[in-house]
Amino acid sequence: MPLQQTASPRTNRGPAAGPENRRALIAAAREIYADNGPNAPFSAVAKRAGVGQGSLYRHFPDRTALAVAVYEENLAELEEYARSGQITLDDLFDKAITQASSSMGIIALIDGDRHDPRVEALGARFLEVVERLLAREQAAGRLGDHVEPEDITISTGMMATEIARTDPDQRDAVAHRIRTILHNAFAPGAGRPRP
Repeated sequence: MPLQQTASPRTNRGPAAGPENRRALIAAAREIYADNGPNAPFSAVAKRAGVGQGSLYRHFPDRTALAVAVYEENLAELEEYARSGQITLDDLFDKAITQASSSMGIIALIDGDRHDPRVEALGARFLEVVERLLAREQAAGRLGDHVEPEDITISTGMMATEIARTDPDQRDAVAHRIRTILHNAFAPGAGRPRP
């Protein structure tokens, strides 16, 4: 008895399918790692995207490459948002919360390889966004002179980590508490605590 065919045969469109496959893999990775965490099988991404394993490995030779591609999309969105010149620290934190809520597994993958040059390059780009934001916020008198770019990058990472491990129904309340703590610490006149 012949095996029943459960899916239509794939048409090999060659290199023309590359960009579309890459987009599908990134979208699938967001879903797979959000639903199943950082230990989800790498092969599940190709299956969800509807592409072959060969296509997955051509575009992303390892999990870190895939996580970097997903995070790079998040960062590009943030960079574009920051170019408007209207972004505030609250806006940055809002974006961090939104991205952390939808990219928890990706954040864990990135954090696991934070010394990888591909990940470090993303960190450098994020620092540039923060430096521009900090200069504007301090010039407007909304942040104290004691605040340094690294204070904001560390705080954003702490916020994303805490939001990611918080139950969904508690995230808004936890985000509000974290933002209140940071506002108090970063306010003009708050000063830097002594070591």
